[in-house]
Amino acid sequence: MPHDPWMGRRAMVLAGGAALVALPIRRALAEGATWTAATEYPATAMPGVGLASLARFLAASSGGRIVVQPGYDAPGGLRSATIPAAVQGGTLVVGDAFAGALDGLDPVFQLSSLPFGATNAAEARRLYDAARPQYASVFAARGQRLLYATPWPPSGIWCRNPVRTAADLKGLAIRTYDSASTSVFAGAGAAPVQLSFADAMTRLKDGSLAAVLSSGDGGAGRRLWDELPHFTAIGYAMPLSFTTVNTATYQALRPDLQQAVDQAAAQTEAAQWALLGEREAANQTAMRAHGMTIDMPDATLDSDLRQAAVETVAAWVKLAGPDKAAVLKH
Repeated sequence: MPHDPWMGRRAMVLAGGAALVALPIRRALAEGATWTAATEYPATAMPGVGLASLARFLAASSGGRIVVQPGYDAPGGLRSATIPAAVQGGTLVVGDAFAGALDGLDPVFQLSSLPFGATNAAEARRLYDAARPQYASVFAARGQRLLYATPWPPSGIWCRNPVRTAADLKGLAIRTYDSASTSVFAGAGAAPVQLSFADAMTRLKDGSLAAVLSSGDGGAGRRLWDELPHFTAIGYAMPLSFTTVNTATYQALRPDLQQAVDQAAAQTEAAQWALLGEREAANQTAMRAHGMTIDMPDATLDSDLRQAAVETVAAWVKLAGPDKAAVLKH
């Protein structure tokens, strides 16, 4: 059959028309469908509160055109370590992930949970603000836009028996949440096991764990007090969780709805940090109401943990490199 140049041109016109039709379809899907969201934590923990706030703020800022449907308690078996990939791949539109579980993606995700690095909310916020461009860049390279960060109250030791001294820590089977905390507790003589929070609950019930490193918030939300009646307030770290949105979904929105998403994310982040100040006291009140004992570490326990922390932080600085480590000076 002889070549017909007009057929070629017609095909190009049809293809161009299809592309023009596809864009509004993608926009309609992005703006009209429910956005699935997930966290491995319960609705009452800080990340769960954050997703609920995002849903509320975005419904308002978008005039109801974007609906976020939060999923709690690791829906579908999703853990923090797998949630970014689910967002990148489109299984989720929005995901919340604990930073400590993401250290395999980039060393910067260990920053907020470095031992004894941030001892109060102001220091934790200053560190986050300094590192935010780095966090955003890592997520952007994986098809995600960083919406906001959720701060956690200080991590402590939930335990079956009191852990007040260095001797109490020796050989203790304790859940840790990242490689840094695993290194610190191993260096102090414990027997740490790095686990997601959801997986730690199973190990507690079968007796293979005797303690959990977690903030009072995450533990209170999951009713850790049913298994572990003691909490040692060691002030270990104030880690972060990150909430991201699929970049392609975000970019398919009209500019006014992109602005609505950004506004809702900023409102959620402000609300999460404002909540932090009152959250620790409320958590401890709830813990005591459920019969828990809250202890402070003695000098020997504090010294052993801090000594082990020095080596762990030095190892992170070497791994992360000078650019990432520079934010520690803020």
